[in-house]
Amino acid sequence: MANLNKVFLIGNLTRDPELRYIPSGTAVATFTLASGRVYKTASGEKREETCFVRVVSWARQAELVGEYLTKGSPCFVEGRLASRSWETPDGQKRSMIEVVAQNIQFLGRARSGGGGGEGYQSAAPDAGDQQAPGPEGDLPPDGGDSGGEEESREVPF
Repeated sequence: MANLNKVFLIGNLTRDPELRYIPSGTAVATFTLASGRVYKTASGEKREETCFVRVVSWARQAELVGEYLTKGSPCFVEGRLASRSWETPDGQKRSMIEVVAQNIQFLGRARSGGGGGEGYQSAAPDAGDQQAPGPEGDLPPDGGDSGGEEESREVPF
């Protein structure tokens, strides 16, 4: 049987992206996307549910994320699920699932305020996803299973 690992999300950034460079010089941007849905219960009561998803982008795409996206920015993310595991200095085993972005479309205006920022789509990773460094060994453990931050159940924008 064939396998499929594909994720499509639309949501808003919960804070500014974190852009850094690994020792090889490759850019890595991480951010958390809040994506919600509204539904009705069996009794007809309207409820809202928000899911917080950590996203990682690499190379030129990461640089564009750092340049154009800010807290509250809406974006579309297409990617794949990846799992990371590590051990904390005190011996606790930690793991997390995150989305490795293969394509990000910016749905809001560019931070610079210039014209034409609406709907800007970033380039796909330069040499394809397979050649970009993976999350297994290149990202330092951040000491928590929620990306190093306490996520509120309130949407922060």
